[in-house]
Amino acid sequence: MLIDYHTHHARCGHAVGNLEDYVRRGIEIGLSQIGLSDHMPLLHVDPATYYPEMAMAKEELPRYVEEVLELKEKYRGQIEVRLGLEGDYIEGWEAEIEAIVQGYPWDYVIGSVHFLGEWDVSDFRQVHNWEGQDIFAVYERYYNAVQKAAKTGFYDIMGHLDVIKRFGQKPDPVRDNEVIQLEQGVLSTIAGAGVAMELNASGWSKPCAEAFPSRRILESALELRIPLTVGSDAHDPLKLGDNLDVARQTLLEIGVTELATFQGRKRIMIPLVNN
Repeated sequence: MLIDYHTHHARCGHAVGNLEDYVRRGIEIGLSQIGLSDHMPLLHVDPATYYPEMAMAKEELPRYVEEVLELKEKYRGQIEVRLGLEGDYIEGWEAEIEAIVQGYPWDYVIGSVHFLGEWDVSDFRQVHNWEGQDIFAVYERYYNAVQKAAKTGFYDIMGHLDVIKRFGQKPDPVRDNEVIQLEQGVLSTIAGAGVAMELNASGWSKPCAEAFPSRRILESALELRIPLTVGSDAHDPLKLGDNLDVARQTLLEIGVTELATFQGRKRIMIPLVNN
């Protein structure tokens, strides 16, 4: 069974292709399941005055859900379509996030931290915000937010766990042990919360040239028995499944034997095989 649980489409403003394009591409490349998981609408910043094309508009969310449900039925028997959401965690906006998480029949919700305040650390247009920063202090803020996200109970999968490294900013190597402690703290929280985690293969194509999360984090996650799933984070139908062969091989090498899938917020483990 081949799966891809992290995808985006044109509604979010920074991807191309409609939902059906992704489903058809999934069938073409032999996926058994495709998770459609576009970005939750922005809550804590005004889309009109913030950076453009960050996420789907609030008024589009119901239509997004309706369209995915229609595609589930249309392609039943050809591919299993899962209704997902990449739901940003924003400290102080938990009630609003919970309303979205509880308000629709999701199969799964990915919990991702992109924002530290109004700074989206994953946006290439905002790399200048690193200037003058204490990098380790930023890592502390980021991982603290990830821990809080995992504790909310809103999410089924924690997304691109160490995306903070995306543009190559890393603390001084002399602080590696402290960074490992931050990672271990987050992983312990995720394990305690009973949440799964993704291997997001898009990192291999980013300036950091390493999956999200690193092999070190994946190995620790396995030791803690954190369930894992995989996603390409495709923003173009033609990139669906990119690097997932490497992702599967990496997981097999470290000893992972199962992947997490979801239906109606219920986790279902499937065998991981080398295709």
